[in-house]
Amino acid sequence: MALFVSKKATSTLPTAIPSIVVRTSNVAKELLGVAENHKVSIKTLDFRVIETQTFIRMLSEGDDWIELITAQEIEDISEAMYLNPKFELKQIYEIEIFSTIEKESLTPLEISIGGNSTLCKIYLTIKAGSTATYSETFEGEFFELIRKKKLRANLMIGVFDSMMRPNLAELMAKIRVHGTYQFETQERYLVAEGFEPVATIDDQLILHYDKKHQKMDEAGRIDYAKRGYIVSVVENDLLIEYIKPLKGEVGRNTRGELLLPKEPLVRYQPTFTIGSKIKRDETSTSVEWRACVGGYVTYENGVYDIKTEIDVKEISFRSTGSIDTQLDADVSINVKEKDALKDAIGTGMEVTVNVIHIEGNVGPEAKVTAHKATVEGQVHSTATVSADELFINIHKGKAYGKEIRITRLEHGIVEGERVYITQAIGGKVRAKEIVIEMLGSHTKLTASSRIEIKRIQGGENVLTIDPLLNKSREFLEKEAAEIKGAKIILDKSEKELLGYERTMKENESSFTEIKKKLIQYKKNDIKIPVAYAQKFQQFQLFRRKLDLLREGHREKLEHFTHISQQYAALQNEIFEARIINHDRWHNYNEVVFKLIEPPIDVTYFPLDGSDESVLGLHEDENGEFSVKVLSK
Repeated sequence: MALFVSKKATSTLPTAIPSIVVRTSNVAKELLGVAENHKVSIKTLDFRVIETQTFIRMLSEGDDWIELITAQEIEDISEAMYLNPKFELKQIYEIEIFSTIEKESLTPLEISIGGNSTLCKIYLTIKAGSTATYSETFEGEFFELIRKKKLRANLMIGVFDSMMRPNLAELMAKIRVHGTYQFETQERYLVAEGFEPVATIDDQLILHYDKKHQKMDEAGRIDYAKRGYIVSVVENDLLIEYIKPLKGEVGRNTRGELLLPKEPLVRYQPTFTIGSKIKRDETSTSVEWRACVGGYVTYENGVYDIKTEIDVKEISFRSTGSIDTQLDADVSINVKEKDALKDAIGTGMEVTVNVIHIEGNVGPEAKVTAHKATVEGQVHSTATVSADELFINIHKGKAYGKEIRITRLEHGIVEGERVYITQAIGGKVRAKEIVIEMLGSHTKLTASSRIEIKRIQGGENVLTIDPLLNKSREFLEKEAAEIKGAKIILDKSEKELLGYERTMKENESSFTEIKKKLIQYKKNDIKIPVAYAQKFQQFQLFRRKLDLLREGHREKLEHFTHISQQYAALQNEIFEARIINHDRWHNYNEVVFKLIEPPIDVTYFPLDGSDESVLGLHEDENGEFSVKVLSK
């Protein structure tokens, strides 16, 4: 807000000037001239408005000014006239200038007049801590003070301020009621309003897709490692937008000045063309280019288009930086570097893409995320690959997914739903189902449903069945607590329902009798007794309550049954789980079944050379658990 005038009570002027009466169109300029002529500060000058004259003219109808005599004539000026560039208006003020004299009732008030940048909105601000004391002359003096401050700011009075008194009416009422009113916080009121111009719009070309190129680090600097080698999009993504130039509309501020819009600048008219996979939509204000399909944006020889497959030699800090595309964008990347001594995915690189085929190695600290990923080389011990469908040739790092196939596991970590490994030489595998073609040594396999071994060459392996798998004991405790809570609610509901049903049964004959009598009264056109009508209504309300209780109890029972069955199924899974070995057991291997309730581990050590092909958990009639050889 531009601040024009801020005034607080001051002491009487030490040196007074003679009273001066002038006619002027600019009170602020006149006050400044008097102050300079008499070598005094303008802050020590006050004035009184003797007369205000308002004049208008329309240049197309001649240059003669017409004086508006009444306030109604000013009020009748239409918005269309104010916004007509040929319309002009001015005010002439006859004022008396003299040394400062302030009324005692307004002395504790600190107020200012300010406006927005166009001076189309003018506000009165009353500073916190100000005090207003009501008197018979207060309201007139207060509005006169506002008028004078507006004139000091070279603003018109009585033209654009029809809202001033209504906006201040509540404040005046509060001051009148309180007598002395303290402003605890700053208060602001609209006291004049012109016609805000509509700003001119210069043309713009916005490359929305390009905003995805550059990533910022935590310090707000461009992260060059994530500079956006390719930019992915999905169907209907807004790629490019051209904002058409539009000349603004005129306005008029509270000084009566016409505010003309500037001519729009035209600098970015599109010169490019588009391919078949981008559509163009045009409105009166803009042109939009949107993706017809998912993929990544290309710009070649002045043509924008969308492609789905890209070949790169390598993904490294030097050549591409990290690549982050949307997983649901139809983008496939083929990384061609296959030299065993080099990394196809460089150190520390992060790649997110729908489909990726890596012909070589995934380097240290690299991270690959995809829906489908293939690594024909090896995954470094500090690298991570995540994909719903995942194939890795040699794995030493971390792999996460749903369907995972690994040719050779070398001390890496694997977590998925179904895992198939040709050869495992150390490492940790956690999955619902695990199939190993050849099991070496020092490998830990944990499954919730099945572990199947085709051939064993080594030893020191631990094969574990854990129905919780990736769920914690805390999760199990939470499930048990939820079942317990649901049972308490169900029991309470059942008790309440039984009470209502018992009451209903006890009073059912009375209800039937009253219903019969009401039917007879109605049939014989006899006025129904009030007591019978009330009793019948009570029965109806009771029956509706009973129906609601039955429905609520049914829902609570279904919920309890559902979570109880889930919990029981989780407990019983371990008895359905199997460890299957198609070979004879060799060397030292450990088999573990982890029970949920009781929370114990049942351990078994297959004998070297034995052909115990199917192992499962067994509970005898005494409640003792053991691992048994089963037929299937």
